[in-house]
Amino acid sequence: MSQPAFHRILLKLSGEALMGSQGFGVDPEVSARIAQEIHEVRSMDVEVAIVVGGGNFIRGVAASALGIDRVVADNMGMLATVINALALQDALEKLGSYTRVVTAIEMRAIAEPFIRRRAIRHLEKKRVVVFAAGTGNPYFSTDTAAALRAMEIKAEVILKATKVDGVYDADPQKVPDAKMFARISYLEVLSRGLAVMDTTAISLCMDNSLPIIVFNLNVPGNLKRVVLGEKVGSLVGR
Repeated sequence: MSQPAFHRILLKLSGEALMGSQGFGVDPEVSARIAQEIHEVRSMDVEVAIVVGGGNFIRGVAASALGIDRVVADNMGMLATVINALALQDALEKLGSYTRVVTAIEMRAIAEPFIRRRAIRHLEKKRVVVFAAGTGNPYFSTDTAAALRAMEIKAEVILKATKVDGVYDADPQKVPDAKMFARISYLEVLSRGLAVMDTTAISLCMDNSLPIIVFNLNVPGNLKRVVLGEKVGSLVGR
């Protein structure tokens, strides 16, 4: 088997990735499929950290627009990510992967609080670390949490899992002839306003030269192909 191109990765998963076609919550079959792909990568001796979103339950920005106080709405969204992290942990452990759920908001009965050195040690011991509750602060998305955690654990790359094949110059689900970029710079993503990750996350990655690979998680085997260094998706870098 080919050698992995990366030793330590951070996978950014949206909450919507876990709900499948049911429109809300967690679909156990979908979470099991995603867990299988993660387990295969972990079996290649790659250290895997994950940041998961909560949009399959609630989005802070959307809830705020409906009249809920923004800080309260964001706190609700962060708690939703913990539900997803526990579901993913369960699916991974059924496959034999050792995992730890690590939260930015303390809830010791079900998860560990985020302590940087401890999280790194878990990775070194070959445990999959699932980061939940975003950064623990309102007004920051899980994209920003992914960029922050990736830098804190010294990940070599952020793998941004989406439902499209990469970064396009327009929404490919609305514009049939949208062009996909094999490679694009951080500055171009920012100047074009492309929906890769939010501007704070992109700026953090740019300032710290942390590459982002955007790929389609719905294609079976894509995660493994990306980790093996195959030309899958779009690379965001300098």
